Amino acid sequence: MQSEEGKTLLIGHGIDPEDPTTFLVVDGGEHFTASDATIHVIAASGGLWSLIHAVRIIPRRWRDGIYGVVARNRYRWFGRRGSCYLKG
Repeated sequence: MQSEEGKTLLIGHGIDPEDPTTFLVVDGGEHFTASDATIHVIAASGGLWSLIHAVRIIPRRWRDGIYGVVARNRYRWFGRRGSCYLKG
């Protein structure tokens, strides 16, 4: 979302690139947003993490609501880093 390529990808999926709560995962031909994106990333870790799919029994509207609360408060709750954990 911070690069031109990221912004173009978000716009192409109908997502506002200026929305800091945005989370888009593109994997193969599929794309996931909000709570579905989070579940997809966690499950991709493999092993017992794949059990996270069970959370999908909760209606998406509720999951996305919880996702939104965490996304809006993540810096207050978890702090902020100067670099990405993956690029670290």
